[in-house]
Amino acid sequence: MAKKPEDWLDVASPAQKARGIFKLFLGYAPGVGKTYSMLSEAIRRKSRGEDVVIGVVETHGRKGIEELVTQIPSLPRLKLEYKGTRFEEMDVDGIVARRPQVVLVDELAHTNIPGSKHRKRYEDVQEILAANIDVVSTLNIQHIESIAPIVRSITGISVRETVPDWVPLTAAETVMVDLTPEALHARMKRGDVYSTDKVERSLTNFFRRGNLIALRELALRQVAEQVDRSLETYMEDKEIRKNWGVRERVAVCISANPSGQYLIARAARMARRMDAELYVVHVEREFGAKELNQDALMANFRFADSLGAQVIRLKGHSVADAIGEFVRTKHITEVIFGRAPMHDWRKYLYLSVVHRFLRESPTVDVHVVTHEAED
Repeated sequence: MAKKPEDWLDVASPAQKARGIFKLFLGYAPGVGKTYSMLSEAIRRKSRGEDVVIGVVETHGRKGIEELVTQIPSLPRLKLEYKGTRFEEMDVDGIVARRPQVVLVDELAHTNIPGSKHRKRYEDVQEILAANIDVVSTLNIQHIESIAPIVRSITGISVRETVPDWVPLTAAETVMVDLTPEALHARMKRGDVYSTDKVERSLTNFFRRGNLIALRELALRQVAEQVDRSLETYMEDKEIRKNWGVRERVAVCISANPSGQYLIARAARMARRMDAELYVVHVEREFGAKELNQDALMANFRFADSLGAQVIRLKGHSVADAIGEFVRTKHITEVIFGRAPMHDWRKYLYLSVVHRFLRESPTVDVHVVTHEAED
């Protein structure tokens, strides 16, 4: 019976120690050096006495890869026949029976030939990890399922082989194999990536400089998000309540007042200057009266979305406490409150929220922006 994604995530839980460690070399395009980096690490591990074997590595005729492959033992592949043609796939059962310390598995998004034990190579990897064998693998950013449509819109090329988003998240360590687009072009022109007859065509299609810049940005963001998740997990495990502002994040607190768009615009400019993530936060009080101007609130949300902000809708007994908890969990570094020139009871309600937040919140910079009141 085929396993569901959540089943693989369950067995990937760090709480279970009898499981292999998954390390992933991530790149933004073929030729940046993922397989070379994986093999180089394997050779270093072997020199330290670790039992390292190759489960599957595709050389694609690249001399540098072929030279490194000879320095590491390779396990026999499984021979399969499909539609009258013989193919070779990684032998999962053979690897588990051999029980090496570390196995190298290239091209994680590969689709296996029908008749293989699993349909996808990443499923092979999950079984090997479950046998308490470490796996080192490679993946390009365009093969992550949710990113493939973005890559198609950028490059005009459809990516057929993908892995679900949860797969790279199971890696205990992700290494970004980086190379500037200019250096990758130079490598291609030397014939280090493709045969010379394919180089010019590739440089004017998928490997155009603009495409590579965009793909590189996607890969860097993917790694940054995984680092953020690792930090959050560490802080939760260690019960660290202090705000470690390792990355700038701006949160602006809005109501259903139309003047919220002014606050959002100010916050967006601040976030751009700081290269920060932007959150637009609205708190609905659990036992308070619902804000009347819902049309204005939705207009504020649409405006925030148009500026690339993440809209967050919270519920809480206390506005200040709800915002404070959000600041802690998302590691916000800058909080913006708006203040209209009010002279009725709303002035005191506003002041009580801000004062309570300042008293109870973690260490964070607070900005109070004055704007004109609107009814």
